[in-house]
Amino acid sequence: MTMKRFIIEREIPGIGAMSLTELCGAARASNKALSEIGTGIQWQHSYVAGDKTYCVYLAQDEDAIRKHSELSGIPVGSITEVPQIIDPLTANN
Repeated sequence: MTMKRFIIEREIPGIGAMSLTELCGAARASNKALSEIGTGIQWQHSYVAGDKTYCVYLAQDEDAIRKHSELSGIPVGSITEVPQIIDPLTANN
């Protein structure tokens, strides 16, 4: 199965001010949904900024991400495939 990298932008009012306990609940909901789906999707990490999260996922397609959103109750604003990554080490090529 080929996995692709995606950035998911989520609008979640007040998330930047949530406590660690509240964020833990969101992570548990995400992990439970991932467990129900099984294969074809992996959560890498998320950035929390203001009223948004930017989540990095590996998934076989956008449908897997949308299914995760339905099962977890965590909304999806936009899904963008990330075909390449550059970083400081890219300069060494």
